[in-house]
Amino acid sequence: MPYARTPDEVKLYYEVHGQGERVLVLLAGQANNHHWWDTARPDFDPFFRTVTYDHRGVGRSDKPDDDSYSTRGFAEDVVAILDDLGVERADVYGTSMGGRVAQWLAAEHGGRVGRLVLGCTSPGLPHGLERDREVKRSLGQRDAAAARRALLELMYTPGWIATHPGPYHTLGDPDMPPHARRAHLLASAKHDSWDALPRITAPTLVVHGSEDVFNPTANAPLLAGRIPGARLHLIPGARHAYFDEFRDVAGPLVLDFLLDG
Repeated sequence: MPYARTPDEVKLYYEVHGQGERVLVLLAGQANNHHWWDTARPDFDPFFRTVTYDHRGVGRSDKPDDDSYSTRGFAEDVVAILDDLGVERADVYGTSMGGRVAQWLAAEHGGRVGRLVLGCTSPGLPHGLERDREVKRSLGQRDAAAARRALLELMYTPGWIATHPGPYHTLGDPDMPPHARRAHLLASAKHDSWDALPRITAPTLVVHGSEDVFNPTANAPLLAGRIPGARLHLIPGARHAYFDEFRDVAGPLVLDFLLDG
């Protein structure tokens, strides 16, 4: 099994699929492992060598109990994986917290990023829009089953849930230890890339579901307006997991953008 080692000696598990000459790194959301991309990844495999990985704290990667968790630090972890693969430059597609990581990667390692896709993500506070209190309350219920149901309904539309019983790969890594779960939550909450966004030079596509209240849709135009030359596309009717439920729209949209360069 392939592992990369970071400068602080953390082992990161990653997988490589696909057969294209170009490399596409796919970055998963908060507290989720590489299976986040199991549904969407096959759309890209015929055209790219796709790289998925487990953030530190999830899956088969190390789970240090320390203060090394941040979106900026996760971007450095991606660099370690690219170095382990001997890849100088890759296209990058990050969703949710993975999109926050991708922002730092493109801003601070511009030479390593070809084309950039930021999905259902945010510049962070204080400039981004936070989810409202009712959403926070639904996710913070003591009844674990009720909280999971609330998360499921934030990710997918009722019609999709009714016809797709799962399993779902976007509701968090069930084997994640509590210290790492807290660290991921804090890393995502502390994200603030506002001042760094204008430094992004990679051609950028911002994608968001029009009905996303988990990460409010209004964050998408904020990002697109802050990144020079960025394109914006909202997918009508989609919630947070647009890349999964609306794969038939999102897959070709993102693929067309990536192959345009």
